[in-house]
Amino acid sequence: MTAEHRGGYANPPQATRFSKGQSGNPRGRPRNRHRGIPHDAILGQMVTIRENGRERRVTAAEAFLLQLTQKGLAGDSAAARASLEAIEKARSSRSDQEQTIKTIILQPIASGMDAIIDTLGIAVLKYPKDERRVRWELNPWIVEAALARRAGEPLSASEQREVWENTRTPQKVTWPQWWSYFG
Repeated sequence: MTAEHRGGYANPPQATRFSKGQSGNPRGRPRNRHRGIPHDAILGQMVTIRENGRERRVTAAEAFLLQLTQKGLAGDSAAARASLEAIEKARSSRSDQEQTIKTIILQPIASGMDAIIDTLGIAVLKYPKDERRVRWELNPWIVEAALARRAGEPLSASEQREVWENTRTPQKVTWPQWWSYFG
């Protein structure tokens, strides 16, 4: 046998070598070889949850969102962000025809509202050490946002005074032109 017909180290037999222009894997990668987690199958399963002592059946996805929302209301800022992102993603994926108005009843957990107000930066607790004097002062940005939503409709003098006195730093607020009370 000649050297080109003989096989050996780094020299496979001529008959088994790849031909020029021919793929080494003619059938290609098998389909569905690397399947991901079957999210739809898992999140579509029905589970039983207990709310206010009553049991009801919901999808696993809905149960997951309900639990995430509960944690968010309890003060877990990461859970609150995640549930809001999931809700926004679900809203944006719906078509206009599918959108319906639903009533959602939220139950605060213990002092959940305090945690939300503080986490979102809406207000600051004025006396954090004194449990007898619970007083929240609004941050300037939320006052400005609320006044902007009024579309130029002025508040009465007593309402202006109340807003001024419950604002954390009223001198930092950009007051509308119709505003007349300045402490």
